[in-house]
Amino acid sequence: MKDLQQQISDYFKENATKPLSVQELEEVLELDGSDQFKELMKSLNKLEETGELIRTRKNRYGLPEKMNLIRGTIQMHAKGFAFLLPEDEAMEDVYINHADLASAMNGDKVFVRVDRRDDDGKRSEGIVVRVIERNTTEIIGTYDDNGAFGFVIADDKRIPHDIFVPKSEAKGAVEGHKVIVEITKYPEGRKSAEGKVIEILGHKNDPGMDILSIIYKNGIAIDFPQDVLEQAENISEEITEAELKDRRDLRGEMIVTIDGADAKDLDDAVTVKKLDNGNYKLGVYIADVTYYVKEGTPMDREAFERGTSAYLVDRVIPMIPHRLSNGICSLNPQVDRLVLGCDMEITSNGEVVNHEIFQAVINTTERMTYTAINKILADKNPETIERYNNLVPMFQNMEDLAAVLRKNRFGRGAIDFDFKEAQVMVDEEGKAIDVVIRERSVGERLIEEFMLCANETIAEHFHWMDVPFIHRIHEDPDPAKLQSFFEFIARFGYVVKGTSNEIHPQALQQVLEKVEGSDEEMIISKLMLRSMKQAKYDAQGIGHFGLATEFYTHFTSPIRRYPDLIVHRLIRTYLIEKKLDATTRNHWKDLLPEIAKHSSLKERAAVDAEREVDDLKKAEYMQDKIGEEYEGVISSVTNFGLFVELANTVEGLVHVSYLTDDYYHFDERAYAMIGERTGNVFQVGDAITVKVAQVNLDERAVDFEILGMKPRRNRPQKQGKVIEAKRDKTGLKKTAKKSQKSNGGKRKNTGRKKKKK
Repeated sequence: MKDLQQQISDYFKENATKPLSVQELEEVLELDGSDQFKELMKSLNKLEETGELIRTRKNRYGLPEKMNLIRGTIQMHAKGFAFLLPEDEAMEDVYINHADLASAMNGDKVFVRVDRRDDDGKRSEGIVVRVIERNTTEIIGTYDDNGAFGFVIADDKRIPHDIFVPKSEAKGAVEGHKVIVEITKYPEGRKSAEGKVIEILGHKNDPGMDILSIIYKNGIAIDFPQDVLEQAENISEEITEAELKDRRDLRGEMIVTIDGADAKDLDDAVTVKKLDNGNYKLGVYIADVTYYVKEGTPMDREAFERGTSAYLVDRVIPMIPHRLSNGICSLNPQVDRLVLGCDMEITSNGEVVNHEIFQAVINTTERMTYTAINKILADKNPETIERYNNLVPMFQNMEDLAAVLRKNRFGRGAIDFDFKEAQVMVDEEGKAIDVVIRERSVGERLIEEFMLCANETIAEHFHWMDVPFIHRIHEDPDPAKLQSFFEFIARFGYVVKGTSNEIHPQALQQVLEKVEGSDEEMIISKLMLRSMKQAKYDAQGIGHFGLATEFYTHFTSPIRRYPDLIVHRLIRTYLIEKKLDATTRNHWKDLLPEIAKHSSLKERAAVDAEREVDDLKKAEYMQDKIGEEYEGVISSVTNFGLFVELANTVEGLVHVSYLTDDYYHFDERAYAMIGERTGNVFQVGDAITVKVAQVNLDERAVDFEILGMKPRRNRPQKQGKVIEAKRDKTGLKKTAKKSQKSNGGKRKNTGRKKKKK
């Protein structure tokens, strides 16, 4: 007999034409007796809790979609209103007025009824009718003591209202304390949410408290649970002979790690050889984290919850404890380490013609840094070359192979965003003292190419095996956003021929090539990126638009990314343990969608935290620069002002109220602010001179005033190459030959995703 809950769900989807009462459900499901009635009520309550059914005011149950209800997530705005982000991504967002939020807060899953459109008929407006699941149960903020009671002002500006805290629930907090408050009563009508202080973190002016607040706000866990630490302590730091059974012994091979000088979690090592037939052999060896982190253990559950390591300005919050991430799992020099390897034979055209995936033990020859590789290959530094004399020929082969892979990648149309990256330098107390530009050196580019090649090889291998797998996908851009981008770049003389819904990534790469070295390069690159969707993890492999490849995954960083750890676990399951039975396939088929979704959310939270910390520290750096003048470029235009980016990547706002020589109106299509009387135009991409007006650390904001502009070129007269946008009949370039072996195969594509440390 089917589970009753499933029976009810199936009946509503297949037969129910109207909301039904409990009695009507008893009849149609042919239930009888008090026991079955109790089971019916339990099932209905569960279906209501999960949002599959909704109960009306007259105690009837029905399908939400049949009752004009949309399920989604609330995204609050600092000004009090919100948007519903529907679970159905094809649906448009729904605007929700503050008065129509009921008790919903940021991140809550809710049902919304759409009942009207705004004045121009373009935007849906709705009312929250039911909160399905609370996202916000604890809030970090600053305690404001009002004598008989207190308020907590949330650090997260998407929680625009203060949390009322009775004096008896303040736990001794005083004015200015950073606290964590637990919500005991959600907002209703004009009443604020209420809460109780559960932890005092320190005073808001304490060193490091600013970053700590951002960490907590983004839901990033710092301390590991005791059972996780105990599991880590019980793992030996030595590798025994018994553990080497069935592993390929590569300890005599010339293998190196290449990372930033400050990296401590070294999860990938590489080797390159030139073969007698003229091809290259690329070996990529990744820390075998799944040997130590078994499925279902405390460490595995915690790694899943965290999803990723977070790399902030002055600290790293690891996904797994330091004992593993910096110890037995880190491919430290001249010590034995367990790895999963992928050896690839690559032609001079960049085609992978053979590959093997296996478990091995390595003992790295050297721990190289990007700086040292750059001195050897770019600077030809005699001292560094002499120091690593025995390795230099391999590094030269690496440089040649990376150039081959890069040419192959660009040849098929992969998009390369080569943005300037800034690093904020801090002193011992965490205070920002400088902002410096980090260049992608030759060493970083080598590793990028090799990791991309391995990731794509692994993805294609499991595609042909036709087993449940986790993929890194990048969907095609939204045609409307892309069309807007095409219209904008046409103002600079760049014409993309074709339609935005038939775009091939190669056309966008050609745009980047055409603008390289021009004044508008940075702006066009950023606007192109904004027109694209975000990459994410998915159980279905639909390809990666930006990399112009049909197959891609993340295999190379299992110490710091949970999806990579899962890919390793699947390699171990399918290839090493050779479990390909129906039970195993169904197990992973059920688990992978949730793992992919959760990992994507956690990745987003970590990126948000990293970006917010960078913005905070950049604002802190500019705090003593008030009154100083800088050259910058207008990076964005909104209805409330212009954002200007300086050469060091610090971005600030010129508020519209500072534009006092005229009344200015925002032209959304032109990305411009236009003067009503003077006709002055401030447009994205314009070079501009600004003065630092003020800095607000609480808002992570820098305000500028305009001092002058460089003359704008007559952009429409620029002769730009017409770029063909239309993709060929097959879409992305596909692999021609299917592999028939479980440990090797033939492939053509390589991909690109920047390796991050």
